[in-house]
Amino acid sequence: MNRRVAFLTLSGAAVLLADQKQDDDIYDKVRLRLAGDPDVKGGALDVTVKDGVVTIRGIVRTGKGKAKAEKVAMKVKGVTKVVNELRVSPTGN
Repeated sequence: MNRRVAFLTLSGAAVLLADQKQDDDIYDKVRLRLAGDPDVKGGALDVTVKDGVVTIRGIVRTGKGKAKAEKVAMKVKGVTKVVNELRVSPTGN
């Protein structure tokens, strides 16, 4: 019985590691796309990923940039949802 419990624990750990790697890959791709988009200019945005759900925080200069950030993130393979917590401030404050 102890072997079965140990096996289940190791299997669960392997799944968690795979999920974390997928989230890390999503994070990298979202950050690159946001930083390279001229409407978003997302180099200073905060991006987090948990189980394929991307949360974007920070300040963008236009409403167009805010909407575009969500679209750009949603196009990344593996993203299941985008939580857009960006604020619009033309002055960047």
